[in-house]
Amino acid sequence: MTRIFSLLAALLLAAPAVARAPTLDAVAEHYVKLSLVVGTHEDGYIDAYYGPPAWQASAKADKRPLSALAADATSLAADLSAADRANRKAPSLVRRRIAFLHGQIRAMQTRLAMLQGKKLSFEDEAEGLFSVRPTLKPLAAYDPILAKIDALVPGEGALSDRVDAFNMRYRIPPDRLDAVMRAAIAECRARTLAHIALPSNERFDLEFVTRQPWSGYNWYKGDAHSLIQVNTDLPIFLSRAVDLGCHEGYPGHHVLNMLLERNLAKRRGWVEFTVYPLFSPQSFIAEGTANYGIDLAFPGEERLRFEAKTLYPLAGLDPAAARAYFELGQAMRALSGARLTIDALYLDGKIGRDQAVELARKYQLMSKARADQSISFAERYRSYVINYGLGQDMAQAYVERAGRDPAARWKAMEHIIGGPTVPAELAR
Repeated sequence: MTRIFSLLAALLLAAPAVARAPTLDAVAEHYVKLSLVVGTHEDGYIDAYYGPPAWQASAKADKRPLSALAADATSLAADLSAADRANRKAPSLVRRRIAFLHGQIRAMQTRLAMLQGKKLSFEDEAEGLFSVRPTLKPLAAYDPILAKIDALVPGEGALSDRVDAFNMRYRIPPDRLDAVMRAAIAECRARTLAHIALPSNERFDLEFVTRQPWSGYNWYKGDAHSLIQVNTDLPIFLSRAVDLGCHEGYPGHHVLNMLLERNLAKRRGWVEFTVYPLFSPQSFIAEGTANYGIDLAFPGEERLRFEAKTLYPLAGLDPAAARAYFELGQAMRALSGARLTIDALYLDGKIGRDQAVELARKYQLMSKARADQSISFAERYRSYVINYGLGQDMAQAYVERAGRDPAARWKAMEHIIGGPTVPAELAR
């Protein structure tokens, strides 16, 4: 018997050790550190970071080439797959965490391939970076919408010129811009606070900037603090006050980042939510919910009533003219998908820049300067543009499946922006 036990012990000692799957926390830490290193190769790749400063310093000292980072990302994806298999029966929130990491790491791999020169079609790029494959309509599908808008803005000349001239009547004077923006943000915040509890120390700074390809930006600093910037290169129309107040602030980017930091980074110690790589599915959720948040905060004609009562007087504009402007804005929303088609044609090399600008003028009904800014955005951020219109459509569909009750819709919205949500979850 002693001999048998000795043989069994010897066999056990000689057997190869079974490798344990990496923990999710280990995978998450690896993901954050690798994201920061990738960020040293592309300015703007990291939109926000508020994790350990030492990790950022280490990333700056990491001189590995892109090919080595791509190999590291492949290894990271394999580790996540192993951790995924080990957590098949994990609670729902953990499964959502795993799905989030899969999408983020796949996006990192796609971006690294692009940085090394790989050419992707607009649709393939969007799917790789944002986990959604857009369906692009031919521009002719938007011609009936242009015909309807033509009836709203009668007159001579090109429709884009007429619409631009009409919009210029609603320009916010530069010396009134700060007051109008702050009033709009305050109302967006009040409406959000009525449904979502925010950290007591939450705050934002507001700045006006120039020479940017975007009209507004939220730079999240961590600890419930954001810097909201508004680009004043072009005239700012009155409708943009509520748009930017909700999108960049409440319940948009500022709120989403605060909730992820509070709910996941701090309460659960999930370090992957201390970094935000811009070219990732996280942006699809962020931009889509930020756009839909405007309608959620101001349903129906509530926006029209608020603007006419509060913002028009602050801007020195006539409230009696508010309805005509509101109705034009509502009609033009149906043109949002045209931007994707135009950008895809341009980025895929099927049309030149001048043609892209002219198509943007026609189908987005804007001045040449705004059309040029729109194409400049596409040149800088490429397929990122899908996150706005398509993201909004999917966020809206998800939230409004909760029913017509405003409280239920806000609860559904908080579920999206306060947890590890992926685009596929919106489709379900």
